[in-house]
Amino acid sequence: MGGINMNLYFELLKTPIFKVEDVNKFYNNVDSARSAIKRLMKENMVVRIRNNMYTCISGETRQPIANRFQIACNITPTSYISHHTAMEYYGITNQVFYEVYVSSETSFREFEFDGYIYRYIESKGDEGVDKPAFSGGIRVTSPERTMIDSIKDMDKISGMEEVIQDISCMKNLQEKRLLSYLERIGNQFLYQKTGFLLSKQKEQLGLSDIFFKECQNKIGKSKRYLSHDITDGVYDSQWKLVVPSDLNVKNGVIEDAAI
Repeated sequence: MGGINMNLYFELLKTPIFKVEDVNKFYNNVDSARSAIKRLMKENMVVRIRNNMYTCISGETRQPIANRFQIACNITPTSYISHHTAMEYYGITNQVFYEVYVSSETSFREFEFDGYIYRYIESKGDEGVDKPAFSGGIRVTSPERTMIDSIKDMDKISGMEEVIQDISCMKNLQEKRLLSYLERIGNQFLYQKTGFLLSKQKEQLGLSDIFFKECQNKIGKSKRYLSHDITDGVYDSQWKLVVPSDLNVKNGVIEDAAI
């Protein structure tokens, strides 16, 4: 390797993800910058993630420097990790999905890199999106917003069983934040699902009776199924929901032969 390319490689190691424009700062010539990237790729020192998005390969592990969370947060200027991927980031779930859920104000074409598929979810605003210190530029929904988003999109993404397991692993949620997100979305069905599911772990989550009363006041009169997965259920009159007939949660596992 030439000295210039090694110097460039060590500069690029300082950032998990880079673009041609970042390399061009060292050249002031786009063609030269592109050529430099190609040379580094040929030497297996850099890998292309997707169009104009690159990361270095570690000399020690021979793996990409950027992790899936950092990649997700660099796909668009507004992208952040949410739903099950945010649960993974917080260590709430032990189950690794090979799908990375990325919320963004602008859409992007889904792609695969290093064994993970990056899925686009339309962003519903950036309230409750945090930027953890020393994370390498990660943007992630707060635990409270992650909980509400996961319940809202339960049938689209994780499924009822996974969401219940995630709830059982969470502790001490801030109910003011939960109510803020619920109010912003303003969906009666979401109040029903949230009230029912979180009431099963009320003490562990640190939620007061006031929280559940607020939810009950917003559920309206409609009777609904908790999930489209339910084929044999019973009616919960408190939340006006049809729920699995023997829904018992033990260590985060649904004990229900009907599912």
